[in-house]
Amino acid sequence: MITNQEANDQAAAIAERIAAAVVGKSDVVEHLLIALLASGHVILEDAPGTGKTLLAKSMSKTLDCEFKRVQFTADLLPSDITGINFYNQRSGRFELRKGPVFTNILLADELNRATPRTQSSLLECMEERQVTIDGDTYPLEAPFLVIATQNPIENQGTFPLPEAQLDRFMMRISVGYPTAEEEKEILRRYSVRDPLPDLKPVVDKPRLFQLQSLVPKVRIGDELLDYLLAIVAATRRHEELASGASPRGSLHWAKAAQARALLRGRDYVVPDDLKSLAGPVLEHRLVPRDGFGFGREQTRRLLDDIVASVPVPSEPGLERGFGR
Repeated sequence: MITNQEANDQAAAIAERIAAAVVGKSDVVEHLLIALLASGHVILEDAPGTGKTLLAKSMSKTLDCEFKRVQFTADLLPSDITGINFYNQRSGRFELRKGPVFTNILLADELNRATPRTQSSLLECMEERQVTIDGDTYPLEAPFLVIATQNPIENQGTFPLPEAQLDRFMMRISVGYPTAEEEKEILRRYSVRDPLPDLKPVVDKPRLFQLQSLVPKVRIGDELLDYLLAIVAATRRHEELASGASPRGSLHWAKAAQARALLRGRDYVVPDDLKSLAGPVLEHRLVPRDGFGFGREQTRRLLDDIVASVPVPSEPGLERGFGR
C-alpha cells in the first residue's frame, strides 16, 4: 500500500515532468493534480496562446492512461463525442462505434465553441461516468477526467456553458500570462525544440488508483466541515447572488481540500486547504443577480469578502475534531 509520503513524492515527480514542457505555473499544475487525485474535472480558462492545451497535453503524457482530444466546433454533433450505432453491411447488424469519450483523459478543446446540444452530451459522462447511446448504457473506464479549455474574452461563435454544466467541473483554473522571465525561458526552450514529444509517463493506472484511494482517508474535522458549510450558506443568501454554491460544490470543495492536504504530505485538512481552493472550486458556481453586471473580477472579490467574513476555526477546536 502506498504511503502519504510516497504519494507526495509521486505528485512531485509528475509536476517536475510537466515543468519540462510548461514553464512556471506551479500553482496551476498543483490544482490540476488536486483534481486528478480527487477524480474531478477541470476547466482551463484564459486568453488564447497562454498554454492551456499544452498544459492539458503535458499532464496526459505524464500518466500511462489513454488520452483523446476533441476540437469543439459549432458543427460538432453529440454522436461525435459519445459514439453511434451504425449498420455494418458485411455482418448485417448494427454495431457500436465508440466516440472519443471512451478514454481515460479527454481534452475538450474550446468547449464553449460547441452548441448547447453538443455540450450537453458530456453531462452524463462527467457526473455518472457512463454513456447512453440509443437506450443502451455503457460504463466509462476509470480513471475518467475531462480537461476542458475555453477562451473567456471571445464572444463570436461561442456558447457560454450553462450553470448545470459548469457545476459538474470541480475547478475552473485561470492559466494567466507568464512573467517576463518565464516568457524569456519559453523562447529559449522552444526555439531549440518542442519538449512535449519527449515527455514520458511517470504514473501508470494501478499507481494512480492507489493515489486516488488515499484521498478519502485524509481526515477533515467537524469544525472544518462547519466552516466550509458556513461559507457555502453565505453564498446562497448573499443579496447580490441569485444562486450560490450547490451541494455538489460543497462535496467537490471538501474532496479538493483532502487532495491538497495529501499533496502537502498531511493526512488531515487544515483551514488553509479550504481557503486556497475557494476561488477555483466555488467561483464558477456563483450566479449574480440581474442588474449587478458582475464580471469575473467582481465575482472573485465578492467571494473573497464572503470567505473573509466567516471566522476560521481555532486550533484547539481542530485538534478536538481530529481526536487528538
